[in-house]
Amino acid sequence: MQHDIVHYIARSPEAASETEFNELALGLFQYQYTHNAPYQQFCRSKEIDPEKVTRWDEIPPLPVLAFKWAEITCRANETPARLFYSSGTTRQEKSQHKLFDLVTARAAILAHFKRHLLPDCDQMRMMFLTPSPEEDPHASLSYMMSVVRELFGAAGSDYYIEAGTLQFAKLVKNLVEAQDPVMLLGTSFSFVHLIDYFEKERLKFTLPKGSRLMDTGGFKGKSREVPQGWIYEMAQKLWGIPSEYCINEYGMSEMTSQFYDRVAGVTGPRVYVAPPQVLTRILSPETLRPVPDGEVGLLAHTDLANIDTVASILTEDLGKKVDGGFILLGRAQGAEAKGCSITMDELFGS
Repeated sequence: MQHDIVHYIARSPEAASETEFNELALGLFQYQYTHNAPYQQFCRSKEIDPEKVTRWDEIPPLPVLAFKWAEITCRANETPARLFYSSGTTRQEKSQHKLFDLVTARAAILAHFKRHLLPDCDQMRMMFLTPSPEEDPHASLSYMMSVVRELFGAAGSDYYIEAGTLQFAKLVKNLVEAQDPVMLLGTSFSFVHLIDYFEKERLKFTLPKGSRLMDTGGFKGKSREVPQGWIYEMAQKLWGIPSEYCINEYGMSEMTSQFYDRVAGVTGPRVYVAPPQVLTRILSPETLRPVPDGEVGLLAHTDLANIDTVASILTEDLGKKVDGGFILLGRAQGAEAKGCSITMDELFGS
């Protein structure tokens, strides 16, 4: 199964087949139902039997909240290759994602990253506004950055957050000295800090043509929030990076794959595009049934790269389907999150 999924991941989006996706998803559902005890209990609470499911969109999406309450894994007695935690102020608030299959994870990360961030070249010097995986081993973002650096990072690629502090002077020095295009990668909030520093120090210079930026995440739990577009406006003003070379990544610690909202250098509306191994549905927060195209609902992703956890996940993120993908509209709150709720009985039985 792993070989077939890795082969499918390597396909171009144009060559992706929903028929083949369906076959892979059903086989994965059977495996996860059999070996993932909490997920099996959840399916039974919904009276869903794998033998009677014939389409990928009939597979019950597990609310992400479950990753905080239980070990959502098919290999409970084994040591994972990587263990990721979501953001949270306490250990109890963090989701846990055990990753065993690095071959599939790397394939999922690299293929879609290349299509969106490096469509015009094979390598670029990368400047990471994130901790290294050695400093933050339980962050899925740090792992992702290490994977793309290994294959796509040109000489001089480096991390610029050390001991939780952004190394402004080192980063500015390296940016000023850059002779070739560079790629800045980090969380949205790390870019806010960098922009504040440039404004405070009255710094401004134009990076080599073709330089680009990838930001990820939002401002949940942060002391300050700014419009997403402000980061890109300031990237143009301070570093000469055009908006079409600013790409936002959307990912989750509970998922292995990622989404990007544009291809570097291509103008047009910002739309999150799924890789071949992911199909996304927009579901009603109340009924968990698909909403008509263009209406707002909860995002439910089926990610074939989630081999050893759960492929079908119900997020707490609101979005709506548009031509070419979906747009993200923030986090569900209060009554809107009703569809995300899950009881202990659904996971562990009554």
